[in-house]
Amino acid sequence: MPARPENPLGDYLRERRARLDPAAFGLPLTRRRTPGLRREEVAQRAHVSATWYTWLEQGRGGAPSADVLDRIARALGLNEVEREHLFLIGLGRPPEARYRGDRGVPEHLRRVLDAFVFSPAYIRTATWDILAWNRAASAVLTDYAEIPAAERNLLRLFFLEPRMRASQTQWLHVARVLVAAFRADVARAGAGAAARGLIDELSRASPEFAAIWRENEVRGAEGMVAKRIRHPQAGWLDLEYSIFAVAGRPDLDMAVFTPGNVGTASRIQALLRSPVG
Repeated sequence: MPARPENPLGDYLRERRARLDPAAFGLPLTRRRTPGLRREEVAQRAHVSATWYTWLEQGRGGAPSADVLDRIARALGLNEVEREHLFLIGLGRPPEARYRGDRGVPEHLRRVLDAFVFSPAYIRTATWDILAWNRAASAVLTDYAEIPAAERNLLRLFFLEPRMRASQTQWLHVARVLVAAFRADVARAGAGAAARGLIDELSRASPEFAAIWRENEVRGAEGMVAKRIRHPQAGWLDLEYSIFAVAGRPDLDMAVFTPGNVGTASRIQALLRSPVG
């Protein structure tokens, strides 16, 4: 007997369907020969024909569209990771990004921030709103607690806060790098609509931002690896910048500024020992 041809999409759909509890969907439990939902029940929830859905599980009928896969993902109650896997095996690519906005920061991430005792660190959204930070960030970068939550945005602070400009050795160069990286982050996260208000606000308030934004440059964070900032008490600080994705939260990332030399590390430690820090 010839081996059954591989059908990862069909196998995955069947396995996910078998895990669903019919009672949770208000469906009758009588006369069910196998666990989970029936094919026609999933098809009805996804608004596709039962015949076509059956073919999909059987590896027939061609590749589904992204819209159909999205409806099937909702019908099966898939989470973000499961939905991405469905697209990867069904279409060979991840789904388009869906930005969900600020959903808060879990406590375990706040503990991670606090573990960076002498390295400023914060968690930001795809539109660069600061949601959480550690004590070193308050001492070295800025006291985010003093800034109203609605204004606690990295790009807004960089262009509209005089202290940020004063802390930079090459403000215009850094501004171009930041705007290009911001544009890339927003597009990657599908957060264009969420960022529109901030972009409009900065375009009105800062001619420099408006001009840089019109350049349409896009780049990653590699241009921000090394940072040199002037601190009002500690003087010049050399920092190495790293950005980390947050597992399970595509809407967030974590930035960490590591002291780039012994002198910077000593000055940060002194700031944190002082009453002001």
